[in-house]
Formats: sequence, C-alpha cells, structure tokens
Amino acid sequence: MKNIQTLKELKASGYQSKSIKDELRDNLIENIKNKKPSFTGIHGYENTVIPELERAILSRHNINLLGLRGQAKTRLARLMLQLLDENIPVVEGSEINDDPLNPISRYAKELISEKGDNTPITWLHRDERFAEKLATPDVTVADIIGDVDPIKAANLKLSYADDRVIHYGMIPRANRCIFVINELPDLQARIQVALFNILQEGDIQIRGFKLRMPLDMQFIFTANPEDYTNRGSIVTPLKDRIGSQILTHYPATVEIAKTITAQEAKLDERQKGRIYVPELATELLEQISFEARESSYVDVKSGVSARLSITAYENLLSTAERRALLSGDEKTTVRLSDFIGIIPAITGKIELVYEGEQEGADVVANELLNSAIATLFPEYFPKIEKLEKQGEETPYDDLVSWFFQKSDGFELLDEFDDERYKAELDAILPLHDLIKEHQPDIDERDIYFEKEFVLWGLVQFKKLSKYEYAEGLKFQDPYSDFINSI
Repeated sequence: MKNIQTLKELKASGYQSKSIKDELRDNLIENIKNKKPSFTGIHGYENTVIPELERAILSRHNINLLGLRGQAKTRLARLMLQLLDENIPVVEGSEINDDPLNPISRYAKELISEKGDNTPITWLHRDERFAEKLATPDVTVADIIGDVDPIKAANLKLSYADDRVIHYGMIPRANRCIFVINELPDLQARIQVALFNILQEGDIQIRGFKLRMPLDMQFIFTANPEDYTNRGSIVTPLKDRIGSQILTHYPATVEIAKTITAQEAKLDERQKGRIYVPELATELLEQISFEARESSYVDVKSGVSARLSITAYENLLSTAERRALLSGDEKTTVRLSDFIGIIPAITGKIELVYEGEQEGADVVANELLNSAIATLFPEYFPKIEKLEKQGEETPYDDLVSWFFQKSDGFELLDEFDDERYKAELDAILPLHDLIKEHQPDIDERDIYFEKEFVLWGLVQFKKLSKYEYAEGLKFQDPYSDFINSI
C-alpha cells in the first residue's frame, strides 16, 4: 500500500476509510480470535485491568486510567499503538493528518478540489500516531486546541477573520492518533471545559471561528486518585464524557513483582555476568515495597511505585559490583549487607507522613528492610515465638550459645573478599547445621546469603544484636553485650 502516491491510486486500490476507534476495535477482535496478547510486557493485570481495557476498546470509548504512580498507566496507553493499522494514508502537507477520502481541513479540501485524483498522499506509520501531554497548571487552550497566529496572518496578508490564520494546537495535530493527557486533574478547570465538545462531537472551537472539524481521535487520560483532593479534580461534565474509567493496581504477589523488576531493570551486561543474585535476595527486595505499602510511616495514598524495586535492584547490583572491584574478586554473589546500598533508592521513592518525617527517611528505609526480613524469615526457617517457655529448646539454641561464648562478637566487614567472607561464615558451625537441616535442597550458590539472612533474622527477633560500622557489621549476643557494658 505504501507504493500508492496519489488519490487516484488510493481509490483504485479499494482502500476504505476507518475511524481510529474502529481500527483499534477490529485489530483487537483479530487478536482475541487468534489468542494473541495485545498488551505484552504487562504483568499482573491479566485478569483485572486488561479485560476492562479490552472491553472499553470494543465499546469505542475514550478511557481514563485511574491509579497510583508506577502502575504502568502510560505503558498501557503506548501499547495500544500496536492495535492500530500499520500505515494510513494522509493528504500530503496536511497539518492535521487529513484522510484523503474524508478531508476536514480547508487546506486538504482546497488541494483535492484543485488537483483531484492527482492529489499527492503520504503514509503515516502507527508509531507516529501517538501524542502525549503532561497536564500542568500552565497549559493553555492555545497549547492543546489552537489560536490565531499573527505571524501567519502577516506572511499570508490575511485578516484575523480568515480561518487560514489559525495555528492548530496539539489535539488537532493529533487527528487520527492516540492522544494521552497524563495527570488530568492538574489541568485547569477552564482547560478541561475546552475538551467537552472534542470528546462529545469531535469539534474544536478556536477564538471566534465557526469551525466544524469532526476530529477522529482516541483519548486516553491518566489520573492519580489522590489528585482529586490533593491538587485538583476532574470536572464532573468531563468525567461524564469519558466512556470508561479503569482502576489500575500494584502487583498482587512478590512473584509478579519480581517478573516486572527483572524485565524493567537496566543492567550492564558485565554486571549480569559478574554478579550472582540469590533467589531469596530478589524476594527480599520486592518484599520491601510490600512493607512500604503497609507502613504507618509511609503515605500510602501517594503510592509506592514499582520503580522503587527497579532502582533498588540496580543499586543492589552496583553495590556488589563496587565491593568486588575493591576486593579484587572477578565474580561475586550479592550479600545481605549489600542491601545497605539500596537505601538511597528507597528514600527517593517514598512519601512520608508526619511520623515518618520525624523518624527520618534513612531510618524508615532501614526499618522497611528489617520488616521485610522479619516477614520472610518464618517462610524459610522455624518461627521464633515472642514468648517462649522457660527451659524449652528451640532450633536456634546452639547458634545463640555460639555467640554467647564469643563475647567479643562476630564481624562481617565490607572489605572481605569472597573467600574471606565465606570462611568467616563457615566458622559458625551451628549456622551451617541449621541451614542443612531446614534448607536441605538449597542451591550451593545461595548458602552464604541464607547464612547471613539467619543472622539478620535473629536480630529482628531479639536473639542477637547487630551494630553497623562504616567498615561493616558486627553481630553479638545481646546478653553478653549487656554484661560487657556494665
């Protein structure tokens, strides 16, 4: 079809004009019939958001994606491009992508009237049929709809009463395209009002001109629920004109979150080959986000973006990489102590309530890490009860006794290379026996991470004490520590 260059050739080809909403609908129907997924790379929405989005497309609706930050709202909108036809014909030189068989602009109508079947046409690829605008308070009607252009009037020697002096805004220029307005509530109310006719009749109104331009568009809006009360609101008549409002959500399980992080994290190929990440480390990383969404220190209404886990994962590997470079190790495995390196990724991604601000972002981030360890610990090792009967034996007695006898404590320093790190942990014989008994099928490469995980877990349940130094960590029996302080 791209070889067709004139209106005559287009008519002879049997091409039939189709609205953008019909394009989306027809191609979605084909995908559904052929069992072909339309929104690849989106995880956790298979039974919730995606069916609702497909129903909205089948209904030819404009759509509002309502959800907290980091819930793939813009990603969903961009993926809708794949449901458009690969190429569509456009009148050559048209500012608003006029359909050669159904022109709406004065320019296209006059060109076709003048050249008839010899009217030149070009082809617009679907990747070029996407326009996006972030709604900010400074957006004007001229930006998104259009205005009179005095320079054009002067150059063409036309009066302001002539519609040829109009400069089209973003929306008319996105005719026959998907147009996304992000953070819709941030758009001033008077600007939202300007969208009424476009959504309902497809008309645009610029200054005092009587324009009848039935724009062919697929609108997608995104909004944060908190915005309705925090920064602005979507005016009621505009909400009434949006066909479907779809609620997005965060991953429901750690497994889904791990899949998203692995897909989105931007890693250097050298990191992938040099650093091994234990399975428990990836679970712990994702659990931190889950803990943040439940924390009394974090403003859950603001949301905890999936970007927290993604950037934290990148930081985690960089921390291990830097440590290996300093110690001279060619390859290394992520250690639990490397998680200290993800604190900056956490503090930049969470909004704190008053109590959290009083504690401080760093303290809250460390608390989230500790909470994640405490949550996962019973899934791997016997649960430690808060209240234990006097004289009752526990699986951790030998391990705690080992630390009690080592009154000067046990240190794991950052400067240790992998050989020294493993040797230090191997010296704790009860720790090796505990892993062997309760994790008999563990991957050999994961053993040392789990050994350190046990120590951190015992700290959370008050069996051991942990001290952080600039050089590393020190674990100690809490009672001997108390006695030494006396």
